[in-house]
Amino acid sequence: MSDFAFQGFEKFEVSQIRKVKKVSKAKTNAIKIFIAIFGILLVCELCVYLFIVPCMEKVEISWSGLTSYTPTSLMNVIGASTNRNLLSFSSSDVKSAIATVPGIEDVQVTKHFPNKINIQVTERRPVAMTFLSDGGRTVPVNIDKNGVLFTSAVNSANSDRSIPLISGIPVENIPEGMRIPQKYRALMEQIASIRALSQNYFAAISEIHVIPKEYGNYELVLYPIHSQTRILTGRQLNEESLQYMMVALDVVNTLEPDVEEIDLRYGSVSYTTRSSLRSQGTGDFGE
Repeated sequence: MSDFAFQGFEKFEVSQIRKVKKVSKAKTNAIKIFIAIFGILLVCELCVYLFIVPCMEKVEISWSGLTSYTPTSLMNVIGASTNRNLLSFSSSDVKSAIATVPGIEDVQVTKHFPNKINIQVTERRPVAMTFLSDGGRTVPVNIDKNGVLFTSAVNSANSDRSIPLISGIPVENIPEGMRIPQKYRALMEQIASIRALSQNYFAAISEIHVIPKEYGNYELVLYPIHSQTRILTGRQLNEESLQYMMVALDVVNTLEPDVEEIDLRYGSVSYTTRSSLRSQGTGDFGE
């Protein structure tokens, strides 16, 4: 009797183990099926995200770095590219188109899946301004530190007193986007360095006139705002020369109020009065 009971219990135990194994196997199969379905859905979603959406949807363009220009104005520049999808969108074509805008110095175009485009623009910063003839009109034009002529939607040179007016440079026939002649570009670099100083020296100067000389050289004539005396100097323009100019102007005007021109070209100070044709006095202020 006991042997039968034991054998019955043994059979029952084996049967239970088999049932547990069957249930465990069924769960494992279900998990595998679920993972397979999830993987297929994920692959499908990735295909839609990577291929279908970029092929179907128009790109969404965002802009950064704009101050003088508006997104709308530059959208008009790149034209048909705004209606393309990510795969047909040409970064090089867009960069080339925007680079034709005279006031744009640099452009970076970055693509982001599925249909995002970021365009980072670096605008030119004026260091000086001049005037060009345009259809019988005289219009102000900015000059950047590299000597490039450009205008912008917001002409900051008209309101920024730290931006000096330059005259005498032969730019009448140079279109926007082109550079001024090579020999005058060093002057733009000097002006940019002076404008970076804490002291706003150009707020006291109404105009810088360039006088071309032989053999590619030139001299400068500066016109102070609060004086009728012009100052003749060499081509080297820096903080020290401007400070020297201001001191010479104050001293000479104190000694002789009828001074028309002060000459600082040769290390000494000479001046010409309006009532004479030649200098009536000289002085050496040293360095």
